[in-house]
Amino acid sequence: MNTLTSYRAAIRESLREALQRDPRVFLMGEDVGRYGGTYAVSRGLLEEFGAERVRDTPLSELTFVGAGIGAALGGMRPIIEVMTVNFSLLALDPLVNTAATLRHMSGGQFSVPLVVRMATGAGRQLAAQHSHSLEGWFAHIPGLKILAPATLEDARGMLWPALQDPDPVLIFEHAQLYNLEGELDPAEPVDIRTARVRRDGRDLTLVAYGGTLAKALAAAERLADEGIDAEVLDLRVLRPLDDATLLASVRKTRRVLVVDEGWRSGSLSAEIITRIIEQGFFELDAPPARVCSAEVPIPYARHLEEAALPQVPDIVAAAHGLCGH
Repeated sequence: MNTLTSYRAAIRESLREALQRDPRVFLMGEDVGRYGGTYAVSRGLLEEFGAERVRDTPLSELTFVGAGIGAALGGMRPIIEVMTVNFSLLALDPLVNTAATLRHMSGGQFSVPLVVRMATGAGRQLAAQHSHSLEGWFAHIPGLKILAPATLEDARGMLWPALQDPDPVLIFEHAQLYNLEGELDPAEPVDIRTARVRRDGRDLTLVAYGGTLAKALAAAERLADEGIDAEVLDLRVLRPLDDATLLASVRKTRRVLVVDEGWRSGSLSAEIITRIIEQGFFELDAPPARVCSAEVPIPYARHLEEAALPQVPDIVAAAHGLCGH
């Protein structure tokens, strides 16, 4: 039975389910307990599960991410909340040099079954230091799995399979999605291996993930009114990328436009386009294109912030260019 819920509530329910199903699971991070989470995702969980299972930490990402890695090595299943992605830079050493490498360096003797959740993205007037989209950075690192849930079903269903993974899993939740509301089928299974086609089309493929999915879908509806039938592919899993689903869509539409809130230089969009060219060059009827954020620190002023980010009109204009309109 479908129920009306929000992205925030869907994540909260996934946390509750994990805490109920496995006594090794615990949640920790800044303000996850008494405050209920910076984005109110963990509200009520402290009262339900107690301070041993829902742990407030000091303001030190380096410390509590490192402690989470130690707990995972000791047999626990920690879920670490890093308030926003820009603060994850303070924990790069334990994440990149330790969590991502230990299974390899130990010849498979040790694993780090750690889940790190963090808010990402811009669009909330939080200025340059709190508006990063750095998931592409982490997708560069072997040993990490990178997820970007953009739908209620993925927000609800990705956490449990992430906890079963022997490697550390980073889940990037675009902060503008927390208030997203809709109907959710809690019985729908979710895998963390494949991309999903969210809208079928024949004229071009719009590749999106996280906060750009809704914009790609809105652009596809506008394009349909203008005679262009766009397919929308939600990557969902940024590492490892699902090349098979990506290439299948491109072979069908023969044109591709990648929508990425990251900056263009060294971006995830560049990797996606390169893979398409390497594996499907002769399937293309036009050069791949992309819409990315402007190469500037994200501005504070609303009109400048909106101008710096990929928007629906930008996607529509780029799609017309690809289709020769």
